[in-house]
Amino acid sequence: RRLNVRVNIELLSISNPVHKKDLAVRLTDDTDPFFLYNLVISEEDFQSLKSQQGLLVDFSAFPQKFIDLLQQCIQEQNKDIPRFLLQLVSSAPALDHAPVSLNVVETNPFKHLTHLSLKFLPGTDAEIKKFLANCLKCLKEDKMMLEEKLKKTEEDLTRQLSYTQQSLSEKSRELDKLKNEWTSYTTALSNKHSQELTSEKERALQAQTQYQQQHEQQKKELENLHQKSIQQLQNRLSELEVINKDLTERRYKGDSTVRELKAKLSGLEDECQRAKQEVLSLRRENTTLDAECHEKEKLVNQLQTRVAVLEQEIKDKDQLVTRTKEVLDATQEQKVILEESTEEKQRHIEKLETTIKSLSAELLKANEIIKKLQGDLKTLISKLKLKNTVTIQQEKLLAEKEEKLQKEQRESQEMGQSLRMKEQEVCKLQEQLESTIQKLEESKQLLKTNENVITWLNRQLSEVQMAKKLDSPASAHAGGRPAVSPLSMPDRPSFHSSGMSHPISPLYAFQNFLEPIHSKNGNSQCPVQLNSQLLKPSRCADAHTVPASGHAANKENGDQLGLESKYFKKKDDSIPLQGLSQNTLNSEYLRPYVPAKAQPSPKAAGTPASAYFPG
Repeated sequence: RRLNVRVNIELLSISNPVHKKDLAVRLTDDTDPFFLYNLVISEEDFQSLKSQQGLLVDFSAFPQKFIDLLQQCIQEQNKDIPRFLLQLVSSAPALDHAPVSLNVVETNPFKHLTHLSLKFLPGTDAEIKKFLANCLKCLKEDKMMLEEKLKKTEEDLTRQLSYTQQSLSEKSRELDKLKNEWTSYTTALSNKHSQELTSEKERALQAQTQYQQQHEQQKKELENLHQKSIQQLQNRLSELEVINKDLTERRYKGDSTVRELKAKLSGLEDECQRAKQEVLSLRRENTTLDAECHEKEKLVNQLQTRVAVLEQEIKDKDQLVTRTKEVLDATQEQKVILEESTEEKQRHIEKLETTIKSLSAELLKANEIIKKLQGDLKTLISKLKLKNTVTIQQEKLLAEKEEKLQKEQRESQEMGQSLRMKEQEVCKLQEQLESTIQKLEESKQLLKTNENVITWLNRQLSEVQMAKKLDSPASAHAGGRPAVSPLSMPDRPSFHSSGMSHPISPLYAFQNFLEPIHSKNGNSQCPVQLNSQLLKPSRCADAHTVPASGHAANKENGDQLGLESKYFKKKDDSIPLQGLSQNTLNSEYLRPYVPAKAQPSPKAAGTPASAYFPG
């Protein structure tokens, strides 16, 4: 079977009673705490092992070589056919507290070579208990470390949570303020717009009264202006299409710039996170350096106290030396006086000299110790200076990195503001585009409806003229004028004098225009004639009194001369031309629509009216 085994190698030095070195090897299993095998090799045992297995290594180099062999086994363990194997062989059928041999085997296609085989003994109960106690101690230390880390992380997280909650409450307050301001602003705008609407309605009423008075004078001017306005609208249409294309191009460019800015923002955020991680690692290194510096300062203080104690001892010994010198002087003076006690004094002097020699030797030793301490102090001071310079450089680097971080944060904020501004511009451009497209569609629809009404009117006029010509050809030739190509009828005149550019709905004009056309059944002596500039009914006395009878005749016969009923429904979008009387509409000029290619020459005066109208 295969096992993952932990191998611990230790060199044990024993000094009592003889200096020895022993190599202790221990085999353990992380999954099985009772799996313990020990081997202790002394220098004498190694010599016998060297002679038995033919090793070429000394006792001092043997541990490193054994570790190299184990590393090679670890490198080869994941391969299908490993080159180096670590075999644990026991004589017993199972590993039940029996001696075991550990073999390092090299495999090759020819033979299995055992480089080394070591015999291990199983651990006793006391050894197993000691090993388990050590394991428990390590586990408890790891647990304490992890608990401290957990507490720190919990404190940091609670702080961050409180900070985020405060920021959230502030942002919610700002949001409420903005909502209140927006509602007040919208109400003020709605009130203002309602006031403006009422004032504009009053102005429109006043303008209508003025238009009723000035209509007869301004109609010819309005026809010319209408043509100009059509040309202007066409030009404006082309310009709007060009602007639309430009806006779409700008929008695509804006989208591309926004994507690029987002990519740059993500890169800047990654760099910012890296810089933060570097700052955290540098701060940790700074704290470790501060702790080391504090410990060195404590050592310096202890050494200084020892130096002071030694200096005090030296002073005491100097005082003793001075006292001895005084005693010597006194003995020399007493020599002359006391010649009898010379022998005793000489003995006493010899004793004193021995004490002085011992004191001088101790003084020399103390001076040597002081010199050594001073050298140690100098080395410590130089190391402290080096550490101070390193810490100053690291603080400078930290300051520079913090400045870079602040710059990057500012740049990211500026980029975010520019992004918001561009998004607002894009929204405004989209709104303008939608409004222009709506206006274009409305103008196109109005043009289509006007063209349909004009063509229908032209057909009706041609039919009426043909009927009149068939009934009374003589009167038509007598009172007729030379027919020229009629001009196009204006369908949307714009009132430039009043500042209004709303189109007049052609349905309202057409309803008032139908009455003189229906008079064909009531008065046969009122023909319709075509002129080069206008189409009007002939001057006859009964022209304004017949329309009522004509309408009655049409209703009795069941003729539905005109458009379908859906064209006579009043629309909310159209602005009717109010203030024009029915008589003025009947008597005013009406120009049918003719394309530019279908205009006849002025020489063709006798041709019928239906030839000039398309369809």
